[in-house]
Amino acid sequence: MRSIAERRHRFRQLHEHGCFVLPNPWDIGSAKYLVHLGFKAIATTSAGFAFSRGLADGAVGRDLMLAHVREIVEATDLPVNADFENGYAHDPEELAKNVRLCVETGVAGLSVEDNSGRGEEPLYEFELAVNRIRAAKAAIAESGVVLTGRAECFLVGRDDIDEVIRRLTAYADAGADCLYAPGIRERDHIAAVVGAVAPKPVNLLISAPGGLTLRGAEELGVRRVSVGGALSRAAWGGFIRAAKELAENGTFDGFAGAAPHAELQNFFSSEKF
Repeated sequence: MRSIAERRHRFRQLHEHGCFVLPNPWDIGSAKYLVHLGFKAIATTSAGFAFSRGLADGAVGRDLMLAHVREIVEATDLPVNADFENGYAHDPEELAKNVRLCVETGVAGLSVEDNSGRGEEPLYEFELAVNRIRAAKAAIAESGVVLTGRAECFLVGRDDIDEVIRRLTAYADAGADCLYAPGIRERDHIAAVVGAVAPKPVNLLISAPGGLTLRGAEELGVRRVSVGGALSRAAWGGFIRAAKELAENGTFDGFAGAAPHAELQNFFSSEKF
């Protein structure tokens, strides 16, 4: 089992060249299967975990999320990046306290977003958003944890690439190690973000078919690709189709694509973890 320090060092190395996939499990079982498939690191998903608890995305409290992050960290020896939403605080000092708690779980990285959660003003005011990143960086201190600064503009209906770049460059200057603007899809937008924050790495969200491949993302200069809640939603899609068929038709054809019990039994009975 790798030490926490080794995982953090490895996670930093992954950001130095090439492009790697950072898939998002939502529980221990899905995390272990991603290890089995050979991924080099994994990340939590706020949406995937929330749905597994019967909650909407954004409705999981800080303590429950910290417990979830810790269980994912302890489930494998891969580096884990925490989707830490907006840090569960508005004030930079309170945010810093929460970031320190997240670092204590053993994560190799964590992200802090500028979505305020407030309907009328969904993004933190610019200077406050920058100060929050600065506070998070100070809280991380010398732990080696990779800090990702997120500009949520496109997710809250502010489709302004210039504002995205303004925020991400400021977050980079404030200490963010990796930059992320979920929701951007156009090649010229992605290339513009990569160029604006270079040489710092960029995370790109690809959570639906029909967009870029991993190779295409790498050609644009992206260092890291995450999938958000997409794997969780794929699992929910299979469950919903089978359950609806059972409820509405009384038939069982929806189970045709199910993973065999024996395969899962053998996988989870192994001691490879």
